[in-house]
Amino acid sequence: MPVSSTIDKDRRLVLTTAWGALTFADGVAHKDKLLSDPDFDPTYSQISDFTRVTEIAFSAEELRHFARFDVFSLRSRRAFVTPEDEKFGMARMFATLRELRGETGIAVFRTLEEAQHWVLAKIG
Repeated sequence: MPVSSTIDKDRRLVLTTAWGALTFADGVAHKDKLLSDPDFDPTYSQISDFTRVTEIAFSAEELRHFARFDVFSLRSRRAFVTPEDEKFGMARMFATLRELRGETGIAVFRTLEEAQHWVLAKIG
């Protein structure tokens, strides 16, 4: 599975990294692993680094289905990082779908530094 997460309990933050071709099955497996982790708290914030992802191999329908999963709190601050236009657009589509479900703190960034600044400003 080309996705891993580290949970930083002190900062109430989940740091997720993905690489290679990311499929719907990879996303679901990672979601299930995160939800079963005893250190995970859905009120934590998240930074997802997709800078090493070569392809987001989700269909539009799979993306819509994945956006229905409530993993984090609707008020968690979540940042997705991807510099490439195509993946940036897919991440924005996911963010919009989550916003339609009431998630208020989700954003997409081109650099990890921008995402860290935005998420950590809220935590600090």
